[in-house]
Amino acid sequence: MTLREKMLAVMNDVALHITERAELIQLIAIALLTRKNLFVLGEPGQAKSFAINLFRDRIEGATQFERLMSKQSDEEQLFGRIDLQSLIPGSVAQDVLNRDPAYSNMLSSLEGFQKTLLHNPGDQNALKTAKDCATQMEDYRKVLSSLHQGDPRLITTGKIPEAHIVFLDEAFKCNDGVLNSLLTALNERKYTNEGRTYPIPTISFFTASNEIPNFNDPSEKILEALYDRLELKLVTENIEERTNRLAMMTSKQQGYTMMIDATITLDELYAMQQEVAQVAVPDAMNELADDIFCELRRSGLKVSDRKLLNYAPIAQAMAWLSGRNTVSSMDLLALKWYLWQKPTDRQLVDTTLERLCINPLQDKVHTIRGMADEIRLEFEEACANASGSQGGELRKQMTRPLQKFRGEIVRLYRQQVELSAAAQTEAERTMVKELLEDMEKLSKRSHEMAGFTYATLDQLELMNN
Repeated sequence: MTLREKMLAVMNDVALHITERAELIQLIAIALLTRKNLFVLGEPGQAKSFAINLFRDRIEGATQFERLMSKQSDEEQLFGRIDLQSLIPGSVAQDVLNRDPAYSNMLSSLEGFQKTLLHNPGDQNALKTAKDCATQMEDYRKVLSSLHQGDPRLITTGKIPEAHIVFLDEAFKCNDGVLNSLLTALNERKYTNEGRTYPIPTISFFTASNEIPNFNDPSEKILEALYDRLELKLVTENIEERTNRLAMMTSKQQGYTMMIDATITLDELYAMQQEVAQVAVPDAMNELADDIFCELRRSGLKVSDRKLLNYAPIAQAMAWLSGRNTVSSMDLLALKWYLWQKPTDRQLVDTTLERLCINPLQDKVHTIRGMADEIRLEFEEACANASGSQGGELRKQMTRPLQKFRGEIVRLYRQQVELSAAAQTEAERTMVKELLEDMEKLSKRSHEMAGFTYATLDQLELMNN
């Protein structure tokens, strides 16, 4: 079974235990494959955290940290606390001892002597050896104390710095004191305390809430940075289909036991991330992404350059899950979970993506045809203004408008040539060919109106060079 097949098996297994959450399950997978963070917006009781936990249970070796956030949540609850032993002169922090191989070997030997003495308390040789080992350990502790003196250490057991998957329920309820640490963790996967920076192994941060902060409120404006770092966003709804609701009720009433039939290891997840990163992103897809962002901006939606520059992993993950090794226009439809800020933005984002991604070449053909028609109308207006002229006088008055027309029609012709090279199906090639034919007719008619000899578009393109 390939890595992709294993991931799909996990997704299908999770879907067996939760209904009408296909998008959420897919998005959890995309978040883990791309190391991005996910925010789920929905009413309480819509199985948001349940789906995340079901997924995490199927990743062997992955540790999870989960916390319901409140104004009382502090850094120690999330990131751990200072080990007081590390601040006491002559003492050694426990994590220093745990990470030191020489000390660990001595401890293992001492534990072995202890077991021997438990079975034979009168073994004097074992007792003497154990005492010598204990003395050696104490001397070595003093060495470690000298090396690490004044080096504050954190006790992070069971906290974010040791978690691969983090779920912060109601993260927007955090206080200002926790916020800065969370921002660094989400953005850089780092945590700083007492001047010491700790790397965080977290693959993805997940959070859920039934509301979005009011960023127009000065007291909640500070949360906008946190919201922005949750790159992927999804809105869940209550179960819509009656048959699904009844099936879930029956299952719950019968005490259905949830079996885990498909799993992946943490190392396999890391290998999947590498495969996703190797999915090719053609230049045409970058151009399409840029078209999408420009279109949304023209429609009044604020989308940053940072979002544009970081869109590719999402499309790569979508392509990988679909079994493709190259991103296609259809994979950019996954940006519907990436581009909206307010829930009311979703309709605009969905409509724009469907129009530009489902048949992007057709949209470009329509755009070029529309610009060609604008050029025609402008040129015909110039001809109308010179309608009283005849022969050489007409040619003289139309020389400058024709030069402008030729320059603009050649620019559109070059775009048509690029579309022709990008066409992949017979229908697309026919569409682009018809565009060229229409542009040739338009150019020929314009030349005849001005009394000039007609030249084909490829000839004009050579003349302009």
